[in-house]
Amino acid sequence: MMLRALMFSACTLAACAPAAAADPYPSQPIRIIVPFTPGGGTDFLSRTVAAKLSDSVKWNVVAENRPGAGGTIGIGTAARAKPDGYEIVMGQVDNLAVAPSLYSKLSYDPLKDFAPIGIVGEAPLVVVAAKNGPYQSLKQLIEAARKAPNTINYGSPGAGTITHLAAELLQLDAGIKLVHVPYKGSGPAMADLLGGQVPVIFTSIPSAAPQIKAGSAVPLAVTSLKRSAAMPDVPTVAELGYPDFDVRVWYGLLAPANTPAPIIQTLNKELNNILALQDVQNALAAQGATAMPTTPAQFSQTIAADHKKWRAVVEAVKVKLE
Repeated sequence: MMLRALMFSACTLAACAPAAAADPYPSQPIRIIVPFTPGGGTDFLSRTVAAKLSDSVKWNVVAENRPGAGGTIGIGTAARAKPDGYEIVMGQVDNLAVAPSLYSKLSYDPLKDFAPIGIVGEAPLVVVAAKNGPYQSLKQLIEAARKAPNTINYGSPGAGTITHLAAELLQLDAGIKLVHVPYKGSGPAMADLLGGQVPVIFTSIPSAAPQIKAGSAVPLAVTSLKRSAAMPDVPTVAELGYPDFDVRVWYGLLAPANTPAPIIQTLNKELNNILALQDVQNALAAQGATAMPTTPAQFSQTIAADHKKWRAVVEAVKVKLE
C-alpha cells in the first residue's frame, strides 16, 4: 500500500514537472515571416524590427521571406502556424485589408485567423520612373497614356497589392489606361525599372528610397494628401490635379489566432518600446515611414476599418483576382 502511494505521488509530480518548469517566453528563436521578396518596404521594416528586438531585449529574432501572390502566401503560412508566439508575420494593408475583396478564395481570414500585435509604421506610396526613361513627371505619364491607351506598362510589387490598387485608382481618376506588370515584390519591380523593362512603377517609399537617393530613379509623385517628410520636394498626386487622392500603407505584426494573450502583450510591449527609440524612428523616417505604436485592439480596429474601405475601392475599379 505504501509502495502504491509512493508510485502515485511520483507520477503526479512527474506530470506536473513540465508545467512547473516551463521556460518563460521567449525561450527559442522568433521568426518574422516577410510575405514579400528582399529589398522592399516590408522586408526593410521586418529586418529593422528583428534586429532591434534582438539588440534591445536580447531575443533571437530572424526575418524569413515567403513571397508570392501579392503577399498572401506568407500571410497564409503564418495563419496556419502554431499559436505559440514563435512564428509571427509582418502584414500590411495589402494582404489584410485589400486581398479579401480581390481574391475569390483565400487561405486565411484576416479578421478571424490572426491575433494582431501592433502596427509598426505607416508610409505613402510613390510613383517612380527611371532616370533616363521617357517620363520625368506625372503629367508626362498621364498625357502619354491619354494619347495611347493600354500601351504603357507599369510595375507593382504584385497583383492585389495596395500599390496595384493605387495605380488603378489613379487611372480611374485621370481617365487613362495603363498595362499592369505584377512582380513578386518591390525589389524585382525596381530592378526591371532600372533595367528598362518597365518605364514606371508604383511602390513604397522605403523600397524606392535607396535608388532615388542614388539618383538612378526619379520620384514623380507621392500618394498621401501631404508631402512626405522623407521626400519634401516631391509633389503629391493630390497637388497635381487629383485633390481627393490619398493612399497610404501600414505595416504591422500579427500572430496566429489563439496565441495566448500574455504572449501578445509581451510582443506588443517590446515592439512599442523599440518604436519609441529615436534611432528606430530615424531609420523609418529615412525610408519615408512613420513609427506608429498601437495596442493590439487599435490594430484590430484598423484592419477592420480598412477592410471596409478597400472593399468599396475594389468594387469601384472592378478588379478581381483568382
